Amino acid sequence: MREKDLYQTAIVGLGNPGKKYENTRHNVGFLVVDELSDRCNEKFRLQKNQYFLSKAKINSIPAFLIKPITYMNNSGLALRHFVEYFNILNFSGLLVILDDINLPFGTIRLRDSGSAGGQKGLESIIRELNSQDISRLRIGIGDHFNDAASYVLSKFSRKEKKALPDIIGFAADAAEHFVQHGIQKTMNEYNRNILL
Repeated sequence: MREKDLYQTAIVGLGNPGKKYENTRHNVGFLVVDELSDRCNEKFRLQKNQYFLSKAKINSIPAFLIKPITYMNNSGLALRHFVEYFNILNFSGLLVILDDINLPFGTIRLRDSGSAGGQKGLESIIRELNSQDISRLRIGIGDHFNDAASYVLSKFSRKEKKALPDIIGFAADAAEHFVQHGIQKTMNEYNRNILL
């Protein structure tokens, strides 16, 4: 069986590349796929200057881990390249992990489809793949801010940093569950605020 046929599941973490954006609220998607890669003891490799790719096995199931480096607002460009190269025609195996400023900190919200809800990275993916039927895992980064653009690029507070490993771990657990069981069962199991 060809590799392109073997891997039909992909976990895509959204964020911005570079030191400047490390550990900012906008990069929680990167943090989750980094956690998954660490669990699988796999490394990321740069592909076509568009995204970092890791070939993992999650509970013996082959899955790609992807970090687009086309910057958040152009995430769809990298993902379109990925699905075309690997000939992925059915998007049911894709899970996009992203931040959400409309959800309280610590909230995990999974959906199987829908609009971007104002999140530019997801908006780019929906546009480039021409489909809203893309599973997404939103991580609440707090909904108390004055200026959204500066807030998403800010660092987590000291209190939030203490809780962040639990949130990232829970989101990674949800992604692993998605690989095994699909979006519907994962929604039922993981939609919650883990800090309540």
